Amino acid sequence: MAIKGRTFSKISARRWLALVAAAVVLPGLAGAWREAGKGINPNYVARIKNGQTKKHEILLLFGEPQAVERTAEGVMFTYKHFVDQPTLPPKSIYKEPSGQSQTPYFLDDDKKVRLKTTKKEGTILKSTLVVRFHPGGETVMSHEYREFDGKK
Repeated sequence: MAIKGRTFSKISARRWLALVAAAVVLPGLAGAWREAGKGINPNYVARIKNGQTKKHEILLLFGEPQAVERTAEGVMFTYKHFVDQPTLPPKSIYKEPSGQSQTPYFLDDDKKVRLKTTKKEGTILKSTLVVRFHPGGETVMSHEYREFDGKK
C-alpha cells in the first residue's frame, strides 16, 4: 500500500505512537468539562493561604462567585454548591391526568409559548466557601469552607 510514494511499513513508529497517544488522551480532555461544575473542590480550598493568595488565583480556581459583597472591611466572595434532592417515591394511586396538563407547552406572562421545565424536588446546600479580601488589596484576608451533611 503506497501513501505519497511511501510504503505503509516506512511510516515512522513515532507517528503511530503519537496517533495512538492522541486517540487515548483526547477523549479524556473532551470529558474534562464535566468536572468543572461539580462543586467546590476541597483540594483547591487547601491551596488558599491567608495573606498570600491573590484575587485572580481565587477566580481561576473557583470561577465567578455567586455573591460579591463590598464593605469597608473589604470585598467578600461567596461560593455555594447545591445538589438535587432525591425524588419522592411514586404514588401508589394512579389518577388520570387532565388533557391540559399533558401538553409540554405553556403560555408565559408575555403570552409566548414556552416548553415546560421538569420540576425538581428542591436543592440541598452541600458546601459553601466565603473568601474575604483585604480592604483595597488583592490578597486574601481570611477564608471559611463548610461542608454540610446534605439533610434538611
